[in-house]
Amino acid sequence: MSQETNNTAAEAEIRALIDSWIKAASAADVEATMAHYAPDVIAYDAILALQFKGWDVYRKHWQMCMSMCSAMSFKVHDLHIAVDGNVAFSHCLNRCGGADKDGNEHTSWMRSTTGYRKIDGQWKIVHEHFSAPFDMETSKALFDLCLLYTSDAADDTP
Repeated sequence: MSQETNNTAAEAEIRALIDSWIKAASAADVEATMAHYAPDVIAYDAILALQFKGWDVYRKHWQMCMSMCSAMSFKVHDLHIAVDGNVAFSHCLNRCGGADKDGNEHTSWMRSTTGYRKIDGQWKIVHEHFSAPFDMETSKALFDLCLLYTSDAADDTP
């Protein structure tokens, strides 16, 4: 089997993992969500801590997040996946958030980069990074941004 065929198959497996992760997280199923992570995961989430090291620590964070929302939402946009052997990464924009106890939805676009490693024949998330851009003048995160598309043309302006 060629490397290109292997990479195409691996990319399909990672897309399936992402879809499964979205379903689990959206259902606020901590165990199903955590099944996607390697034991030594390192995560840089957009809230609370600078980093989360290890499955147990990140599981507690997910429990806290899921307890704050009556429903969670994740919508991936502009997903790109690169694979090389047993290592891969993806980056995308992710409309994420959730509904509070009163049913009010609070979502925003986040940037997401995820690293994967094939462990015992299964792709697992070994690194996850969610972030929001911020305004340097106010030091405030920018949660109300809209998608901005650019092209490779030199004269393209936002």
